[in-house]
Amino acid sequence: MAEGFVERGFEAVRDGFARAQADDPGAAQLCVYREGRVVVDLWTGEDPESGKAWDAESLTVLMSVSKGMTATCVHMLVDRGLLDLEAPVRDYWPEFAAGGKGEITVADLLSHRGGLASFDAESAIGAQELTDWSKCVDALAGMTPLWTPGTAFYYHSLTWGYLAGELIRRVSGKSVGEFLAAEISEPLGLSLWIGLPEDQEHRVVPQFTRRHMPGVADVEAVLTRMGVDLNDRLVRATLATLATRDEGLALLNTRSGHEAEVPSGNGIGNARSLARMFAATIGEIDGIRLLTPEAVDRARRPQTEGLDHPVPLNIMPRSNHFAHGYELTRPEQLLGAGAFGQVGNGGRIAMAHPESGVAVGYTCTNMIGDDTGGPDPRWLPWTDALRAALSE
Repeated sequence: MAEGFVERGFEAVRDGFARAQADDPGAAQLCVYREGRVVVDLWTGEDPESGKAWDAESLTVLMSVSKGMTATCVHMLVDRGLLDLEAPVRDYWPEFAAGGKGEITVADLLSHRGGLASFDAESAIGAQELTDWSKCVDALAGMTPLWTPGTAFYYHSLTWGYLAGELIRRVSGKSVGEFLAAEISEPLGLSLWIGLPEDQEHRVVPQFTRRHMPGVADVEAVLTRMGVDLNDRLVRATLATLATRDEGLALLNTRSGHEAEVPSGNGIGNARSLARMFAATIGEIDGIRLLTPEAVDRARRPQTEGLDHPVPLNIMPRSNHFAHGYELTRPEQLLGAGAFGQVGNGGRIAMAHPESGVAVGYTCTNMIGDDTGGPDPRWLPWTDALRAALSE
């Protein structure tokens, strides 16, 4: 049973959300804004692992939805004329030019085209090192790209947050967590952080998963059958990232994992705050608008169509496409052409659709969904109902 509120005409969204979560042993939240007002605000379920209470104000780790939060910070700086998407990253971060990266643009970096999809296998960046901002940023600054920048794209699952976050720090003088707090969360009254204050720790409900996730040995076996050289530098870097997964997920359920700034994946918040933030990117919320219409159009402009994954990973399917820091594929599948946002591993999603004036935040504690594949099956009942409600 779903608790909460829906505006008249959105009752089917509540029914779809309840139906989608009926067999989920975890908890979930759903919030929808339309034209600046809340039309859906729902929550359901409980935490079977820790026994902590769950309601609309509960918090959970947002995984890669954190990238959407960080991208919004970046585009606010672009909107203010402090960042130029076509400028070389070296203009703002001189050390980044090392390793033949002098011509990589801000746009390349934001759209997963920059050739820095993983830390080099020899960099010794494991799960624990991900909380060390300087170590991660210095490793990326000194790194040679894994492919010729701009010629291919591959999802920068861990590295993207440090790259975008360091640009934010260089331009604004604030870390990404400080910028988010001062420029977005505090003005809008959001429960949304990258770097959670200790006095909010009690609100966090842990995430969990009971699904099998392929490990390094599984992936190596598949790649070998496909004829891929496991000694290729890009392959070794990608496998090294995969090797941090289980320890990294465990870290994200700890205080040290919450208080650090890992803007690719350790944002913490709830559906109300995600929906409100994305609503403020496409319209005014209580007198606050985060991005101008021109910035929204620029931010959601496709950047990876026509590009393959880099060799030898070009055998992998190109399931999702990206704009300047936002994902396009699944938001457009769910809300229609022009939608943008970000999916987080396990099934979280935040997105906006300027054409309909809709913004959505969905959180969950049970990590069923996969951030490299198609839509989470829990989304479909309520997104189908939402599209139907919007068409009436």
